[in-house]
Amino acid sequence: MINIMEVVETNKMIEQENLDVRTITLGISLLDCCDANLDNLNKNIFDKITRVAKDLVKTGMDIEKQYGIPIVNKRISITPIAIIGESACKSPEDYVTIAKTLDAAAKEVGVNFIGGYSALVSKGMTVGDKNLILSIPEALSITDRVCSSVNLGSTKTGINMDAVKLMGEIVKETAEKTKEIDSLGCAKLVIFCNAPDDNPFMAGAFHGVTEADAIINVGVSGPGVVKKAIETARGKDFGELCEIIKKTAFKITRVGQLVAQEASKALNIPFGIIDLSLAPTPAIGDSIAEILEEMGLERVGAPGTTAALALLNDQVKKGGVMASSYVGGLSGAFIPVSEDQGMIDAVIAGALTLEKLEAMTCVCSVGLDMIAIPGDTKATTISGIIADEMAIGMINQKTTAVRLIPVVGKTVGDVAQFGGLLGYAPLMKVNEFSCDDFINRGGRIPAPIHSFKN
Repeated sequence: MINIMEVVETNKMIEQENLDVRTITLGISLLDCCDANLDNLNKNIFDKITRVAKDLVKTGMDIEKQYGIPIVNKRISITPIAIIGESACKSPEDYVTIAKTLDAAAKEVGVNFIGGYSALVSKGMTVGDKNLILSIPEALSITDRVCSSVNLGSTKTGINMDAVKLMGEIVKETAEKTKEIDSLGCAKLVIFCNAPDDNPFMAGAFHGVTEADAIINVGVSGPGVVKKAIETARGKDFGELCEIIKKTAFKITRVGQLVAQEASKALNIPFGIIDLSLAPTPAIGDSIAEILEEMGLERVGAPGTTAALALLNDQVKKGGVMASSYVGGLSGAFIPVSEDQGMIDAVIAGALTLEKLEAMTCVCSVGLDMIAIPGDTKATTISGIIADEMAIGMINQKTTAVRLIPVVGKTVGDVAQFGGLLGYAPLMKVNEFSCDDFINRGGRIPAPIHSFKN
């Protein structure tokens, strides 16, 4: 049971160390909205979202007032739209109408983002999947709150390289369509391997087809709390450092458990999972990079960075699973560049490169996240980076993702401004040697031998 003393204990964390509940995400199944008539489909989608989510924002605000816990975002995730729209949508333009409906529904209920404009194509693409993917650049350029994701690979199925090639082109087109705002559309597009069904964090959230009709997922974040805690471990060995991180992660997760229980009770919707992901913000003191540097690195990117991140990620998960029976989503440490002031500083100092970030993704929660690159980067080069990250996820049986932003009109040394929680990012250098012939082969990279466990 959670008692009020645990709430009181978090006051200092909230007031001084940037602890927050990053999101309450309401997952909604749209499977019962399917209709062969596009107008009926759009009406069904709008009606169900606005009905189920009508009290979500108010509930979040009520919990904030009652317990004094900041809840930064209230969000919705939905069944992948490629599935829901396939019967009615005969073209990419048809899918765009659904994106408009989702945006309107999100604004109606007042949520920050709605995720699930998505397709799952790790083994192959249906006509509907391809039409949705082709619609992504337009959909993200004309909506404000819609987020999109595409799963291109998994440990069980391998990597769909035809989709990898296509997504390189889609990222480029999305960047071009939103070039007036530093190609911001790409910040709302995540490309996955082994995407989880219950992720509450945008832009990659969607409501998996194995989920209930509606569920409450909560994402908690507290990099500043962890950094403050490990300051007490300076000069101590790794055993003591690990204990401090685990205990801190336990306390942070208990805050999320409390919020999830209260939201579930108020909305009369089942609780799903707690996602304890140390997700940074541009705020000073709310940085994953600063945690790693507190462990003894001069700068993130220095030798030892990957080992430090592996330790952090593992101890966060170990502390989290002791605090809640239902820890899921991504859970661990995010390493986005634009949203983490310490990461930004490391890039500017020359300590952190794209290649080092890729190595770090082998042991973090997600992957190459919110990385700005030159706008003239070739689509095949972007596809090559995506393929590398998909391979890391496939072989290591973990979720990996790519959120690259080729900023049209800017190059290495320039800065892209995204605003709000998305922050800003210095453009990073990309290896310019060609992978065209590799990407153009097409087909599928087979699943690894350890996938065969039936």
